Amino acid sequence: MRFDIVKNRKWYYAFSLLISVVGIVIMLVMGLNLGTDFQAGSRVQFTVGQSFDEDVLARELQDNVKTVEVSSVQQIQEGEGAVIRIAEKITPEEEKQISDYLLSKYPNADPQISSIDPVVARELAEKAIWAILYASIGIILYMAFRFEYRFAISGVLSVLQVVLVVVSLFALLRLEIDITFIAAILTIVGYSIHDTIVIFDRIRENLKHYKVKTVADLEKLVNDSIWQTMARSINTVLTVVFSAGMLFLMGGEAIKHFSLALLIGLVTGAYSSIFIASQLWVTWKSRELKKA
Repeated sequence: MRFDIVKNRKWYYAFSLLISVVGIVIMLVMGLNLGTDFQAGSRVQFTVGQSFDEDVLARELQDNVKTVEVSSVQQIQEGEGAVIRIAEKITPEEEKQISDYLLSKYPNADPQISSIDPVVARELAEKAIWAILYASIGIILYMAFRFEYRFAISGVLSVLQVVLVVVSLFALLRLEIDITFIAAILTIVGYSIHDTIVIFDRIRENLKHYKVKTVADLEKLVNDSIWQTMARSINTVLTVVFSAGMLFLMGGEAIKHFSLALLIGLVTGAYSSIFIASQLWVTWKSRELKKA
């Protein structure tokens, strides 16, 4: 006997609303840990190879290179490495001083220093926002043309919640948001809307064969459509989750945050396409059916 997914949609709405509110509060209170891609300054990544105290390292670096302002020191890979954030773009002379200090303290440090000025950081941030906005507009237009505007708006609202969950979790965990994170977000948006379109397409096909006269008929149609595509949705998300999981566990540090964002987004996207997107359409369509 199949579980009636559509009948319990109010509980899904309540849960999603709670998650969304918590996510917004987290971002407002804690803020986003923006990387040097979106925030002017410099980033120094190096190998430590031993346990260390972040505050002590920041203080010692500040004492040795007095012209720089150390914003933060973050351990990576359980003390194997560290990332130092500096508030302003540093000069070549300061880069040399930082490298010399780190090499004197940690012989295998191999410092990797990257800097970005305020103008470039602002341009990258603006382009990232526009990229997500254009993607959303493109999705709305395509789905409105391919299906109808109710499907389009329901699908985009569900995807926006997925993005909110991923961003708020990164804010909570104080993980750095850089240009690869934006690439992960766009990938998640594409995957989530693809999974949603599969369900919507089945709903549209079933509308040709079901006689929908009451809200109960509409709920049965959508519930049947979801279950008819359930195996595909689960198999698709598991396949991609396994791939992203291997990237997270065995990939390099450069793609660790990218793969983590993918993992969170893929799971949330699967939930959203099944329990939110189609339910929004049912609620919207039910109101019109009652009026008619």
